[in-house]
Amino acid sequence: MDFDETDLGMQLKDKNLFRQQCFIDGKWTDSLSGETFDVYNPSDLSLVGRMPNCSKIETIKAIDAANKAWDEWKKISGKDRSLIIRNWHQLILDNVDDLALIMTLENGKPISDSKGEIMYASWFTDWFSEEAKRAYGKTIPSTLADRRIITIKQPIGVCGIITPWNFPSAMITRKVAPALAAGCPVVIKPAGTTPFSATALVELANRAGVPKGIINLISVSEKDVGEVGDELCTNKNVRKISFTGSTNVGRALIAKSASTIKKVSMELGGHAPLIVFEDADLDEAVKGAMANKYRNSGQVCVSANRIFVHEKIHDKFAEKLAKKSSELKVSDGRKDGAQIGPLITMAAVEKVQNHVSDAKNKGAKIITGGDIDNAGKQFYKPTVMTNVTNDMKIFYEETFGPVAPLIKFSSDEEVIKMANDTNYGLAGYFFSKDIGRIWRVAEALEYGMIGVNAGVISTEVAPFGGIKESGIGREGAAEGLDEYLEIKYICFDGISN
Repeated sequence: MDFDETDLGMQLKDKNLFRQQCFIDGKWTDSLSGETFDVYNPSDLSLVGRMPNCSKIETIKAIDAANKAWDEWKKISGKDRSLIIRNWHQLILDNVDDLALIMTLENGKPISDSKGEIMYASWFTDWFSEEAKRAYGKTIPSTLADRRIITIKQPIGVCGIITPWNFPSAMITRKVAPALAAGCPVVIKPAGTTPFSATALVELANRAGVPKGIINLISVSEKDVGEVGDELCTNKNVRKISFTGSTNVGRALIAKSASTIKKVSMELGGHAPLIVFEDADLDEAVKGAMANKYRNSGQVCVSANRIFVHEKIHDKFAEKLAKKSSELKVSDGRKDGAQIGPLITMAAVEKVQNHVSDAKNKGAKIITGGDIDNAGKQFYKPTVMTNVTNDMKIFYEETFGPVAPLIKFSSDEEVIKMANDTNYGLAGYFFSKDIGRIWRVAEALEYGMIGVNAGVISTEVAPFGGIKESGIGREGAAEGLDEYLEIKYICFDGISN
């Protein structure tokens, strides 16, 4: 396919934000082999750009550069690091339109959603620019009169940052901002399908004054990612891996990182329940379900994958949800009013089709959607299904698409058991007005995050993360900074005369 490399650049206010190179030791560079891979717009399959297809060699160079730069970076005061992150934050805000356009072209999400994500990404640079000054230790009363005990927190070291395609900007800042705040250098490996959001943010970080070697970025195609991932996980100079992605890949990264006993943060798959009790405000529940289910075309780890509705209100809820779903505008994300963009790849489309077909063959009823949209090959219609049962794939597997399966329930005990019947434990949601039920259900659901009468709960000020096979560690909030710090205990003897 013909491709004019100035196409995207010419659409941007700041053409230098469209970078088609890696960033190693303060310099934009190609792969040593000269090999590249193509990045396509999932809306129309047009070529967006090309990136270097890096290997183990470039990865080692990036790690070595980060490790060398760490000696000076960790000595800089938290306040001085804070000022640099604050500069980065402001540059992100100054370039929202360009950053959003880049994201929409490589990811496909509607431009309004892309702008929303850039603002969300900026929340983390804002928050961690302040947290850089708050890596507090403790003074601990000693059991011996002539001793004093304190703890201090110190940066862990070089961090491998592996980010996904569904939130290609926010997952960079949610990981990199706390790493920088803590005094850690990073090597970023963005998703091969969405590298340009990452390179744009790295360009801005470089302009903000992040020192040479502290931020490095390696790109690699999805089919060749193994070699780069292996090096990040096994290189002894990398002290921590932070990954957002599937549980299967996370499991493999944890196993590989065990060879050098690295600290890991894993934000993995989700299979979120959304429960609507009979006393819920029905309109608010529908509104919450819409916001939760269809954001980014359902390609969200915390998106509701099973919607449990009490039998007394099931039919009315289904009718309202189906009506709202059918009114969503499915189109190229650059078009005015776009609400549902494409799925990221044809493989993603095929998975959604497989789940819907399996459910339909086993008795589920499709009341809206259920097929490819005429907007393009990778667009799937917002879908609502009823009569969903636990023998269907969609009940146990994460669909990652704009499909809302509805499941009836009759009692609190029954729905809690069904909601917890999964190996995942990232996020759960429910709608109710009964304060007693709210406390009981919130405590009983086996998930790291719970939304009560809220369909969207992500924020920089609260710890994001899951339990069971949905992950290890937390991102955002004060806990997000701790993930990049080590605690050192210091004991002073000979204090008394």
